[in-house]
Amino acid sequence: MLISEAWAQAGGGAGGGDFLVQLFPLILIFVVFYFLLIRPQQAKVKAQREMLSGVKRGDRVVTGGGIIGLVTKVISDNEIQVELAEGVRVRIIKQTITDIVARGESVRGAKDAEDDEKPMLPPPAPAAERKSLLGSLFGGGKK
Repeated sequence: MLISEAWAQAGGGAGGGDFLVQLFPLILIFVVFYFLLIRPQQAKVKAQREMLSGVKRGDRVVTGGGIIGLVTKVISDNEIQVELAEGVRVRIIKQTITDIVARGESVRGAKDAEDDEKPMLPPPAPAAERKSLLGSLFGGGKK
């Protein structure tokens, strides 16, 4: 009876090294998560923040809802005015911008007040003349 108790006590004396061996996989998993998930996400957030701080008048932007518009006025640090179509202007929060499609030229000076009233969208291109298949076959498209 005394011999079996002695064997049981000898196994529990080296517990300090076992704890570090058990903790090592958890530390390894955390390090892998940091380099594969946390660090790239921080870089993405930093790039998004820099992009939003650089939004200026004349930029063509895409919102989170997929709407493409032209920035006509930067109202404050968090709010801008975007022209969606000719004469249709909306105020949006800067954080809803997901991408800047095209950068515009910054216009400064006394012209700003006058230019805010003018639409900044380019004039629509003239529609191309449509020809039907039957008209081209039978010569109806000739003038």
